[in-house]
Amino acid sequence: MTIDTLRQVPLFESLDNEAAGELCHLLESLDCKAGTFLFRTGDEGDAMYVIEHGKVRICVRTTDGHEVTLTELEHGDFFGEMVLFDGQHRSADAIVAEDARLAVLSREHFLSFVRSNPNVALEMLAALANRLRHTDELLRHSATRNVNVEEAAHLTLADRAADIIAEFGGSWKFILAAVVFFNIWVLINSLLLENKGFDAYPYLLLSCVVNMLAVLQAPIILMSQNRQAHKDRLRSEIDYQINLRNELALNEILDRLKTLERDYLRLASDKMTKE
Repeated sequence: MTIDTLRQVPLFESLDNEAAGELCHLLESLDCKAGTFLFRTGDEGDAMYVIEHGKVRICVRTTDGHEVTLTELEHGDFFGEMVLFDGQHRSADAIVAEDARLAVLSREHFLSFVRSNPNVALEMLAALANRLRHTDELLRHSATRNVNVEEAAHLTLADRAADIIAEFGGSWKFILAAVVFFNIWVLINSLLLENKGFDAYPYLLLSCVVNMLAVLQAPIILMSQNRQAHKDRLRSEIDYQINLRNELALNEILDRLKTLERDYLRLASDKMTKE
């Protein structure tokens, strides 16, 4: 990777010629075919990657086995940078979406480079914060979608019928239909009164029909309401998990920022002492 190519990466565009040249010598090139797994969740990590050309997809798997794509990266983007700070395991999968050439920066080389150029680490933290916001938004929409999908997957034919009946029973259509039906019933039996209508006054058959309708409709509406309450509880649980994950991720970024700030102040103090 040349200095000009390196400066096309937003993370390194502010480097001077000396620092950019030093970093170029630390990078190693890696050619990958489409479909190659660069790493998987849980793998030990010791390097970050910069895309010279091609595309790489970053994804995770949810607890129910579904694959969620967090982002698709292309020329000038970088990934795998979290392990450079903490040296822990990978937190997502990285898959080559199109044939790509990557520049690889090992953790050992990165730490030695950051000690002499702390501004790079600060810019990397800013990029991490932006990615965190993007991931939060993605997970929020994903969680909402999963609530509805999970609920729909467990619906039986009786449940769907209960929802339709409950929706119709709580609408103006039902009220208007009932008023029209009752008026027609009364009108027909009033006109046929002389000929002994099938439900003469006081309309006992109509009263029986209304009572049966009320008895059957009440439990159907309760069934629908109970299922809605279950969906609300599930949505609240997922919201709690997202908020907890956001809080943990934010605390992690703040801890890293404090570490970098201490290193930066120490380097600045050493430089002033030498001068």
